[in-house]
Amino acid sequence: MTAARDLLKRGNKPARYSAATLAKHGLTGEIWPRVWREPEWKSTYDVVIIGGGVHGLATAYYLATNHGITNVAVVDKGYLGGGGSGRNTAIVRSNYLTPEGVAFYDRSLTLYNSMAADLNINVMFSERGHMTLAHTDGALRTMHWRAEVNKLQGIDSSVIGPEDVKKNAPSLDISSHPRYPILGALFHPPGGIIRHDAVVWGYARGADHHGVDMHQKTEVLDILVEGGEGPEGKGRGGKVKGVRTSRGDIHAPIVVNCTAGWGSLISNMAGVKLPLTTHPLEAAVTEPVKVFLPTVVVSGSLHVYVSQTDRGELVFGASVDPLNTYSMRGSLAFTEELAGHILELMPGIGKMRLLRQWAGLCDMTPDYSPIMGFTPVEGHFTDVGWGTYGFKAGPVSGETMAECIATQRTPKLIAPFNLERFSTGELVGEKGAAAVGH
Repeated sequence: MTAARDLLKRGNKPARYSAATLAKHGLTGEIWPRVWREPEWKSTYDVVIIGGGVHGLATAYYLATNHGITNVAVVDKGYLGGGGSGRNTAIVRSNYLTPEGVAFYDRSLTLYNSMAADLNINVMFSERGHMTLAHTDGALRTMHWRAEVNKLQGIDSSVIGPEDVKKNAPSLDISSHPRYPILGALFHPPGGIIRHDAVVWGYARGADHHGVDMHQKTEVLDILVEGGEGPEGKGRGGKVKGVRTSRGDIHAPIVVNCTAGWGSLISNMAGVKLPLTTHPLEAAVTEPVKVFLPTVVVSGSLHVYVSQTDRGELVFGASVDPLNTYSMRGSLAFTEELAGHILELMPGIGKMRLLRQWAGLCDMTPDYSPIMGFTPVEGHFTDVGWGTYGFKAGPVSGETMAECIATQRTPKLIAPFNLERFSTGELVGEKGAAAVGH
C-alpha cells in the first residue's frame, strides 16, 4: 500500500516514467503502483452510488470536485467499468432530435473534448465526424428535421448529398445498385470515438484522489427504506436509510441508482416502479487492417453502424435484440444480419474476418430518453434508462446528478427527464435520433 499512498500524494496526475524505468518494470516484474485504492469497509457514508460504470464514477467525481462531498461510496457487484461502460462501441455525438436532447448531449461532448486535460489521462478522443445515412425520402426528411433542430441549438450538423458522403467515406457504395441506395446523410463533424476504458479509469482515479471509496465485488441486495406507503414501508413517502450488500449494511441518507440493464431491479428494491424494458445489444469487431474508414457511419434503415479504431479494427453494432432478456450471449442471427447489411454499404470488405462479438444490457424507456433525478422515495435518486446511448451521456450525467444531489434541486439540463413525465405525458421522443442507438 506504500506505492498506492505515494500515488495518492502525487494528486490527480500520473507519474512520468522514463524509457529506462519502463524497461526496468518490464524486465524485473516490479509491481506497478495501484491507480486507485482498495478502501477499508465503512458502515456509514453520506452518499452511496450503485454502479461502477462511467455514470456512477462521474457522479462521484463531480460530487467531490464540484461540491466538496467526498464521503461517498461507489459499489459494484463486479469490477469498475465491467458493465455497459466496458461493452459499448464508444461513439460520442450531440446531433439528437429534440432540443432537450441536443442541449444535454452537447454539454457531454464538451466535457469529453476537455477530458484529457481535466483528468490528466489520454482518453484517445478522436473527432472524426458522424454520418447518419438516409436511404429513403422519409429518412431524408428526418435528417433535414434533425439538422434544423441542431442548427437552432448551435450544433454543427447539416444534410449532405451522396457525392459528399463518398468523400467522407470512400468505401461506401453510393450507386443505385443496392436495395437501399444512399440518398444523402446527416453529417455531424464534432462526433467521433473515444477510449471507453480510459474514461472509466480517469474518473475512478480522480474520484479516488478526492477520497471517494470504490467497493468492487460488492453486490447490493436491498435498499433500506422506512416510512413508505407500500409493502415493508417502502415506496412513495418513504425515506432511504442505506443499502444491504453482500459484505454488510451501509447506512446513508442518499442512494443513487446508476445501473445499466438492472435499473428496474434496483429501483424495485426501494419500492419505486420504473417503465423500463431490458434488451441485449450486440456488437462485433473485425481483424485489424489499414485504416480506410475516416468517419463514423450509421444507417437507421439497415440497423447498423460502424467505425474503425486507431488499431484498424472495424467495430460494428446494430439495434437492440427484439426480446426482453437479461442474457448477454452473442447470437448467430445477429452476425448474419449484421454481415448482410454492412456488405450492402461496403461490399469491398467481404473477405475481412470477424474476431469476436459480445452483448450488453440496455434499459429502454417508452420515449427513448433517460430517467434522472428525484423519485417518490426521499433520498433515492435515479440515473437510468439510457437505452443504447448511455456512454455518450456519462460526463454530463455525472455533472448534473452531482448538482442535483448536492443542491437538492433539479438542474435545468435534466428537468425534462424526470420520472413524472410518464404520468403527465410530457415525453421526450428521441426514437427518431436513436433508431440504431448510435
